This record gives sequence, C-alpha cells and structure tokens, in this order.
Amino acid sequence: MTNSEKYHNAFVTALEVTPAQAPDLVYGKSNAWDSVGHMTLIAALEDAFDIMMEMDDIIDLSSFEKGKEILRKYDVEI
Repeated sequence: MTNSEKYHNAFVTALEVTPAQAPDLVYGKSNAWDSVGHMTLIAALEDAFDIMMEMDDIIDLSSFEKGKEILRKYDVEI
C-alpha cells in the first residue's frame, strides 16, 4: 500500500466517510470530523505511518490537504 493510499484510508476509516468525501474534508465543517473524530484520525495516522505527532501539529491538522503538509515534517511523502 502506498503512502497516499494509507493516508486516504486513515481518513475514510477514522471519520467513517466515503473515499470520495475524504479529500474535501475540513475540521469542524463536517459532522464526521468533530473533536472525537479528530483524535481518532490522529491515532490512525500515527499508526499508519509509525510516527508520534507533536501537539502543535495535532492542533494544526485542519484539512485533508493540511495533513499532507504536516506529515512531510515526519518524512512522510504523500
């Protein structure tokens, strides 16, 4: 599985959305991505890429696209 597939799958699984919905997700603008969903997503991303995200990055993760940018800090290219 590619990093892109792992990333996309983390959103789909953690937030219980369809694959088509994932790229358009923005924190707080979707019923699926609330505070509980956010922490579930963080756990899914940390597990998928074997990383431990810093608190600032957890807070900054606000969209599907922003997550890709944040993961580059952890040497994960999507």
